[in-house]
Amino acid sequence: MKTIELSRREPLPGDPRQTQYAGQRTAQEVFEELKHRLEGMGCLPDEYFLMDREWENGREIPKGADIFCTTDYGSSEGAYLDVYLKWYESDRPVTKSFITGKTLGESGADLDRMFLISSAITKAFHGDHGTYARYLRLGEQAEPEDMIVHLSPAEQRTIINALVEQRERQEQAMSQTEQLLRRMTGSITAYMDEVGQRPLHMSDYDKTVLAIRDGEFDAFQNLYPRVPDRADDLLIEVAGRPGVVGGNMTLMLLAAADRFSPDAYLTACKRAVETGDSQRVQTLVKEAKNLLAEQAPSLPGEVILYAYTDGHRSIAKDLITQCTPEQIAAAPPKLLRWAAEKLDFQTAVDLVDKGAQPGDEAAGILRALTGQRQEWMAEHLLERGMPVEPDNYAALYACVSNQAPGTAKLLLDHGMDLEKYKAWAEYRPKGEGYAETMEELAAYWSEPRNSPRPEDSPMGGMSL
Repeated sequence: MKTIELSRREPLPGDPRQTQYAGQRTAQEVFEELKHRLEGMGCLPDEYFLMDREWENGREIPKGADIFCTTDYGSSEGAYLDVYLKWYESDRPVTKSFITGKTLGESGADLDRMFLISSAITKAFHGDHGTYARYLRLGEQAEPEDMIVHLSPAEQRTIINALVEQRERQEQAMSQTEQLLRRMTGSITAYMDEVGQRPLHMSDYDKTVLAIRDGEFDAFQNLYPRVPDRADDLLIEVAGRPGVVGGNMTLMLLAAADRFSPDAYLTACKRAVETGDSQRVQTLVKEAKNLLAEQAPSLPGEVILYAYTDGHRSIAKDLITQCTPEQIAAAPPKLLRWAAEKLDFQTAVDLVDKGAQPGDEAAGILRALTGQRQEWMAEHLLERGMPVEPDNYAALYACVSNQAPGTAKLLLDHGMDLEKYKAWAEYRPKGEGYAETMEELAAYWSEPRNSPRPEDSPMGGMSL
């Protein structure tokens, strides 16, 4: 397999055969590609494999950085694998933790396995030099410990032939078989090309999926036109395939296919979010209007919501910038509520400025902000035009219950009727401070003031 790159390359103008530096990849994108590769080989630590939090939210890999691993027993339990980034700033070395993996086992075989995973990571970034035999863990037998065996090339060939036959006959063992094949050959599709006869027993769709998972772009290019009726399934596969090759496969499929179902396309967008590749997600969302079998106005907003709630805020913010006001207005109402509950002021303002509609979530937004003593933020969103229905008395109730008279006065300023609210709230619970806040609002309500015209209202053009 090709090595995982830490930087981006693009064709050189005037000579597409050459490439030039085009910036650094995000840490999330690199992590997802590495995790995908290790998982496909059956080489993920059994307890966890996590990226350090400081590399989240779209942070890029430093230019000139290199990767190295350390492996050792933990101080209390298990064996740990630590992946570090090292680069230079002002001629001084900087080393930062990037990824941590852990296995609960503490035997010598467990430590050996973690060293093998470390080796797989090193090869993923620096290449697999030489033509020496690889290691294979034989698993899940009744022995007290896993066994690590070293296979000669001839022995590898014997095992590979048996595994391929097993893959054809025992569907339930397919996943584990594929992992073993990748660990020993690097690529299932490359091996099938070599032996020739056995691929004839597989469907074209299965071959295409294997090419995607192996990252074999040329094989994918030759195979996907043979299964045009599986375009939806293939889009989901390529969109969720981390790395540059997955991005290129996605672009190729988008250019070749006529239409995709909205449900499959949304799933593909979510899979793309999980890769951490913001550019891929933006491309999918941008092309949706041209590629869907039927219109899905809420799709961009649903992708933004998924990215935001799945820990990919930088991708969500990139999409908000890209989307039109019409697309933001069609987003799920809970998107604005999520931003408010997280006290993400800039994202909330960006959504309101682009016409986000809170709908029935308006009361929850004001309740969350005033309950966290962030009345200034609630007032700012209302002043920027966050719409609230004129009979949404639950919104006013939230402000009064949380003793936020300033926010409540804004609702009254734009047409919400205090007398009707009193009738609505008569039998609802009234906690400490409720009566005092109502007294202040009653005094404010009795003051002479001009009611704004609907078209002058900063709250979405509604007469509240």
